[in-house]
Amino acid sequence: MDGQVTIVKCVVWDLDNTLWKGTLLEDGEVRLFDGLREVIEELDRRGILQSIASKNDHDHAWAKLEALGVAEYFLLPRIGWGPKSDSVREIAERLNFAHTTIAFIDDQPAERAEVTYHLPDVRTYDAGQASALPDLPEFSPPASTVDSRRRREMYRAGFERDAARTEYTGPDEDFLRSLRLVMTIGKAGEEELTRVEELTLRTSQMNATGVHYSDAALRALLADPAHEVLVVTMSDRFGTHGAVGIVLLEKLAEVWHLKLLATSCRVVSWGAGATILNWLCDQAARGGVHVVADFRRTDRNRMMEIAYRFAGFSEQDCGCRSAITHAPEIEGTERLHLEPARQPASSTVTVIAKDIEGPVARA
Repeated sequence: MDGQVTIVKCVVWDLDNTLWKGTLLEDGEVRLFDGLREVIEELDRRGILQSIASKNDHDHAWAKLEALGVAEYFLLPRIGWGPKSDSVREIAERLNFAHTTIAFIDDQPAERAEVTYHLPDVRTYDAGQASALPDLPEFSPPASTVDSRRRREMYRAGFERDAARTEYTGPDEDFLRSLRLVMTIGKAGEEELTRVEELTLRTSQMNATGVHYSDAALRALLADPAHEVLVVTMSDRFGTHGAVGIVLLEKLAEVWHLKLLATSCRVVSWGAGATILNWLCDQAARGGVHVVADFRRTDRNRMMEIAYRFAGFSEQDCGCRSAITHAPEIEGTERLHLEPARQPASSTVTVIAKDIEGPVARA
């Protein structure tokens, strides 16, 4: 292990004598503990989602959260009378978060013990630690990005999107068209750098190599005219998906070397990966070059291999591979080849992107 801290992605709060002072059903009037409003707001700014697991009457408790002006900060609240471990498990499953990224805070030792017994990977905290959460390393992501600051809104829009899909009775393709999906592909600038680095860290299922590119490495690629560092964003009628993909591409005279393609698992079902690959293959066909893509199997990225194969990449031995001599191969990396052909525009996603400039020959 390298000692890297696993960042908390979601904090699940108890209510009585944890978020607020007093017991709602007994005291009637309760108030937030001093300083907790600021804690809630700070965690939200850092992109850490927040939820509720409380034994209370749902309508009464939610009305109080609204009266206190903090209800908007909590997604997927579980307020009822069942075991809190069930509530925490349901929240993690709905968010598709590993238990190691979930934190649970409660004033009652018995409740924390119950959660730990059933969900040993969930981190638990005493209510007395609440005001200090932002000072702990696991609640301190390395960077605050545009997307992290609006993560709550993006997840809420995602839940609305999922509900619409469940209710839709027509063909999937018709539903995708109804979303009015727009994909924007553009060069990463100063503001996008942290978003690109964050994506290399956060994506695993749709990451072609599993390699993390540091801020310094990305800046070096940006400074090299032979490289393209592209960030992909998506939006639809429900709102923005934020930054959902990255493309790291080296342009050589006869071949484009796709060093990394990674997309968020949140947009797999909307066809993001296939749309990016189709656009890139069309660009390469226009430029008259082949494409060689790095792929390294991990225990989670089988879906990315399928996307490459479906796009036509294979182990074909082509002379263009010999041009890639200066890029070190990471152990276990395969280089998949494609001789691209022009691709039709997507029928479900509108792509907004500038053409990639022609190949750059190295001296």
